[in-house]
Amino acid sequence: MRILLSGMLAGIPGHGGATWAALQYVLGLRRLGHDVFFIEPIEAAPALGTRAELGRTQTGRYFRRLRRAYHLAPWAGMILAGTRETYGVRYADLLSFARRADLLINLSGMLREPALVEPIPTRLYLDLDPAFTQLWAAADGIDMGFDLHTHFATVGLELETGGSPVPTCGRDWIGTLPPVVLSRWPFANSVGGDAYTSVANWRGYGSPAYDGVTYGQKAHSFRALADLPLKAPRPIEMALAIHPEEVDDLRMLERNGWRLKRPEIAAGTPDRYRAYVSGSRGELAVAKSGYVVGATGWFSDRSACYLASGRPVVAQDTGFSRHLPVGEGLLAFETGAEAVAALGAVEEDYDEHRRAARALAEEHLDSDLVLGRLLDRVTAGMAAVR
Repeated sequence: MRILLSGMLAGIPGHGGATWAALQYVLGLRRLGHDVFFIEPIEAAPALGTRAELGRTQTGRYFRRLRRAYHLAPWAGMILAGTRETYGVRYADLLSFARRADLLINLSGMLREPALVEPIPTRLYLDLDPAFTQLWAAADGIDMGFDLHTHFATVGLELETGGSPVPTCGRDWIGTLPPVVLSRWPFANSVGGDAYTSVANWRGYGSPAYDGVTYGQKAHSFRALADLPLKAPRPIEMALAIHPEEVDDLRMLERNGWRLKRPEIAAGTPDRYRAYVSGSRGELAVAKSGYVVGATGWFSDRSACYLASGRPVVAQDTGFSRHLPVGEGLLAFETGAEAVAALGAVEEDYDEHRRAARALAEEHLDSDLVLGRLLDRVTAGMAAVR
């Protein structure tokens, strides 16, 4: 198929993990043999009036390096939202592709340009931030661009099954796991470092409320697990983006033995991110409290990379344990005591858990399988849409 894919590769330079979250779709769809044109919308600003100005920004330079490193040219570019100014591709080529495309895959609904979206008969909104996406629409009245799309998918697996209290906004959501291109994430033969790690943002945005429940950030989840490193069998290190003015929280983390690493050093590029993941003992994955209280079934694209690398994952359960096998390679927890016990279980037979982690990724998260199944479900109704 001809697929116009939109998302964020370079919008936040210095966040290699965020780049990989979109890159898995670009590379994975191409692996399946599809003709993929990637476009990243960039919010227009007075200082970014032309493509030349966009190319000189940090985002433009980062995007240029990505195009070269992952052989994305000539079918990958950026567009200033609300304009015809593009970088890396000609607008005429982008428009021509959109008019002949079979499918739009719109990661987080970023692309809103009617001239590029409306000609495509099947338009998939792929939600990467379950609960928050829906609550911004239902509780805050924000236009998320749902009406531009014909199909809806989410990495919140429980939004499809009805196991989550999060409103569906009148849409039928297809649950999908995060894909990982296994050839880009090989099994790491060594045992890695001494610490269980992760890459995280302390906060990303506000915490919406719905039906008397607050859907919070990772900060809220971390506070409930404050003393975990003091009881864990191995050190726990976080490549954590936290503002220096969060003084009380920084003191809390230091007091309880959390090792902190600057995320731009640990994971500032896709290569650094991959090296940090594969060089870890495993992952201790703390979820946004909104994912947890919303019982969304969200599973992290970051955790998928750890598993593919043969790094065991001990993850805060959001309901994903109803969709993925847990106990070997991947272990779920709800409380700090359960997290400590799970880390201990991994340490008792670390090599077996490493092998199980890779096997789980191969069986459930391989981009060939995940994207193939998603496309099958979306395209089953394409004839009717046409």
